[in-house]
Amino acid sequence: MTASRLHLVRHGEVHNPARVLYGRLPDYHLSDAGRAMARAAAEHVQQFGRPVAELRCSPLERTQESAAPFAELFDLTPTLDDRIIEPTNVFEGRRMSRALRDPRNWWHLRRPSVPSWGEPYRSVADRMLAAMDERWDAADDGDVVFVSHQAPIWITHLAVAGLPLRHDPRTRRCALSSVTSFERVGDVWREIDYAEPAASGIDLGAV
Repeated sequence: MTASRLHLVRHGEVHNPARVLYGRLPDYHLSDAGRAMARAAAEHVQQFGRPVAELRCSPLERTQESAAPFAELFDLTPTLDDRIIEPTNVFEGRRMSRALRDPRNWWHLRRPSVPSWGEPYRSVADRMLAAMDERWDAADDGDVVFVSHQAPIWITHLAVAGLPLRHDPRTRRCALSSVTSFERVGDVWREIDYAEPAASGIDLGAV
């Protein structure tokens, strides 16, 4: 059996009073609003009335916490998957508004098509699609949910659409606790839906 749909869910709002780019740094947890947002995303998937066969999340705290409502509603134990984690970024722990004003950091911006400030977009797309293919083929009849991050989800959207992976991170259509849904026909992925079931949160610290 294969899966029916695969949903890429972004985590909810993160408590980030210093407003830094948190990337893969530890100990960044959901805010109270973020927990409510994660619940809204899980309830959105539940309202489809379809079984969920598997739940996976990146190993970072904010995605594990965002997976918790799915685990409760669908009686599943989430599996941690390094392939759907946030990309690396040399600006982790800094406020971007300050870092970009420092000429010493401009070297990291020299090749935005890669990008030169972190993990290559192609690498992100390859690991995300590998995880999607594997779990699609392995799942029992039902949907698969991945709780991941803005950059991996948006890069997957671009790859599936056949669009250039280079992009301005400020233009991503991937809100907090959004749900981007896919189906695979043969070996070809196609995006079938995008939803923002949660109220708008404070979107700070995304890579």
